Amino acid sequence: MLLAALREEVLHANREIARRGLAPHTFGNASGIDRSGPEPLVVIKPSGVDYAGMTPGDLVITDLGGKIVEGSLRPSSDLDTHTLLYREFPQIGGVVHTHSEFATSWAQSGRPIPCLGTTHADYFHGPVPVTEPLTPGQVEEAYVRNTGAVIVARFRRENLDPVAVPGVLVAGHAPFAWGKSAMDAVEHADVLEYIARLAFRTVLLAPGDCELPAHVAQHHYLRKHGPRATYGQQ
Repeated sequence: MLLAALREEVLHANREIARRGLAPHTFGNASGIDRSGPEPLVVIKPSGVDYAGMTPGDLVITDLGGKIVEGSLRPSSDLDTHTLLYREFPQIGGVVHTHSEFATSWAQSGRPIPCLGTTHADYFHGPVPVTEPLTPGQVEEAYVRNTGAVIVARFRRENLDPVAVPGVLVAGHAPFAWGKSAMDAVEHADVLEYIARLAFRTVLLAPGDCELPAHVAQHHYLRKHGPRATYGQQ
């Protein structure tokens, strides 16, 4: 079986989406990429398959153009978003799409999640951005691919580093997150939901300007991710 180890990791990542309550029913999907061969290959959840009954053999392998290389099931309907993110963000090795409750609420409101506390600053270097809504032409032309295009456009416009900002809200839709692997992407999707929940409650309690001071946010991000990070074990 092609890419057996990556299949197992991506299967585990998809099951974690359900286990962590990040997507109801069969919503959401996780993928991983292998860039070691002559051409990159993506392993992704099949469309509409229940997480509990999924097996490694059910996962679908495609190239970066979305052509199926191995698998008998239809790949996730979000495949074109995943492959575009892999093409445009070569630093990432896994992508997760969820419909988690609070992050999706921020996406539906069309509002970025401001950095209100150190929990946020530990993982995201700045606000969690929100995309522009897709235009009627973008939806008609290629809805799923253009979902990825508006994500990339937001990062290009604001000169954001996808490693430092490992997730985004798609306006009117839901979040995407990514990381160095499929499980790293799940971790970021889980954190994104947690800080979305904290931010929602903080804004209710303190409707005025309560953003974390920039120097505190910078300190927290760098102590975990900077060149002289002190968090964790060396």
